[in-house]
Amino acid sequence: MSTETMSLYIEGLSKELPSNSNKMAQFQEVMRQQLESSMHAELEKLVGTAKGAEAKVSKKDFEGFRKLFHRFLQVKGPSVEWSKINRPPEDSIQPYDKIKAKGLPHYIADSLNKLVVVKLNGGLGTSMGCKGPKSLISVRNENTFLDLTVQQIEHLNKTYNADVPLVLMNSFNTDEDTKKILQKYTHHRVKIHTFNQSRYPRINKESLLPVAKDMAMTGENADVWYPPGHGDIYASFYNSGLLERLIAEGKEYIFVSNIDNLGATVDLYILNHLVSQPNGKRCEFIMEVTDKTRADVKGGTLIQYDGKLRLLEIAQVPKAHVDEFKSVTKFKIFNTNNLWISLSAIKRLQEQNAMDMEIIVNPKTLDGDLNVIQLETAVGAAIKCFDNALGINVPRSRFLPVKTTSDLLLVMSNLYSLEAGSLTMSERREFPTTPHVKLGSSFTKVQEYLTRFESIPDMLELDHLTVSGDVTFGKHVSLKVRARNKF
Repeated sequence: MSTETMSLYIEGLSKELPSNSNKMAQFQEVMRQQLESSMHAELEKLVGTAKGAEAKVSKKDFEGFRKLFHRFLQVKGPSVEWSKINRPPEDSIQPYDKIKAKGLPHYIADSLNKLVVVKLNGGLGTSMGCKGPKSLISVRNENTFLDLTVQQIEHLNKTYNADVPLVLMNSFNTDEDTKKILQKYTHHRVKIHTFNQSRYPRINKESLLPVAKDMAMTGENADVWYPPGHGDIYASFYNSGLLERLIAEGKEYIFVSNIDNLGATVDLYILNHLVSQPNGKRCEFIMEVTDKTRADVKGGTLIQYDGKLRLLEIAQVPKAHVDEFKSVTKFKIFNTNNLWISLSAIKRLQEQNAMDMEIIVNPKTLDGDLNVIQLETAVGAAIKCFDNALGINVPRSRFLPVKTTSDLLLVMSNLYSLEAGSLTMSERREFPTTPHVKLGSSFTKVQEYLTRFESIPDMLELDHLTVSGDVTFGKHVSLKVRARNKF
């Protein structure tokens, strides 16, 4: 029985028993217990088909899944009451310029030695027509996302004689291919660690039971598993033992970001702000936010709710208030998913079972028109659980995601210069913003996109580019603002 079916059944029953609200609540509780019991039995059957180490890992994964499923069944209505939403207090979102104005102490290398860089590396390149992990797509001068990340950290370690390690959170989709490629970085001055996020079963929307019949991941089972969103980082990191190991090595903070955000480099000013706080007011969580434009209206924003700083995502917004949420005047900032988090705080919250993140119910349709749901969480949603959490309003340059070939064209062009793995806007660009580029469906896949450019155009003076239809670009093309450039 699906949640919709269950609620309709309960609604019908309540009409028959209008005066007996206690019985109604009891009935709902019995239904929930039955669903949990059925789910538990199915998960036990699945674990029974695993062998050796896989059985141990799966058991751990399913513990997390059961908690998530339990919370999913408890949810009643929207996770926020719109009337209780307030703008964050002024001092809870600091302007980056104020942080930068403090300057850097001479001992910044000591601060770097307390830092770990974590990249979210669970995604595939399928949306851009590529096989394998997205981090292995070439984005600039034959360098992949992963190459650029390693170069950035190695440059830091060499410049400051520091030991900043790189940690990759892989998924079962990316782990094998990523580990093969890591051998090429053996002689780089960067220690690289990996851990895997959980593997959860997709749920049949009607029965609310797993679609999988065993732990296999091929054949009929190819589409029945999923990695449960980047909010899984806390449990998976803790369960891997790596978090404990890094704390023992004297590490205090992680800088977490999506591996496809080329603007997410280690910022020494933010790091210094973190480590220089007095002990009683140690900031355990910093979220980098940036000013919202019309292109970012769906991005999550920071609010004050029940006295805590909280991330509000569009999925949590009641339908009647969606337009208000998208307003760039009321909600002026959005989450870049560049996060600085205390390792000891993660450990404490995991051990207290106090990590509370809103559940994202993501519907999917599998082959044979089978409707399923997958339960996910977002890493930034945990901000409300940490002490003295803070937002920092950073320059737009720290948010440079490559989600499409339109984004890829920007980062491959002369708009940016590349140095030590970091992209910076060319000084020859007269405008502070990047052009708006929209390539048509003929450019969706990376290979098709590459065949349509004999060379990447000069885009220094470009403001807007829209391409539709069967278009190719020759050599030495310049795209300029005055033409509005529609093809």
